[in-house]
Amino acid sequence: METQGRLIVDVARLDRGGEWYRGETSPDVLELGASEIVTPVGGIVYALNIQALGSELLVRGELRLKLTCVCSRCGETFEAEAVESEFVCSEEIHETTDFLDLTDEIREAIILALPSYPVCRETCRGLCLTCGANLNKGACSCGGADGDRRWAALKALK
Repeated sequence: METQGRLIVDVARLDRGGEWYRGETSPDVLELGASEIVTPVGGIVYALNIQALGSELLVRGELRLKLTCVCSRCGETFEAEAVESEFVCSEEIHETTDFLDLTDEIREAIILALPSYPVCRETCRGLCLTCGANLNKGACSCGGADGDRRWAALKALK
């Protein structure tokens, strides 16, 4: 059952063999704040097998979140997906536990799966250090042979 974008499990009615919960949370659940590098597109899509085992609730499955990212090398915008394919959590339950909210655990797992250094592709050549031209679109006109001038003092030591 989902209530206002949160994933709440009705423990009292959970099938003894476990049940699959599939759906999407509200994008507001992420509470990421303003970011220019990584922006979620929609909510977290989940496919979770939830099973009560004695005094614990075992949750296993997959989480996905579509993203719009800015490449850390070239500054271009690209689409990506954060995936947690082996999500597992265990929550203690009691005889009096009727409902359990799994939203915070899901949120934490997908945040850990977000790219910290998003790159549009592994072969991204980035920007010219001299003129700032995107080297993926071709060679720059400045030549860029000087390289990064911040290292000039160390090169002089050779």
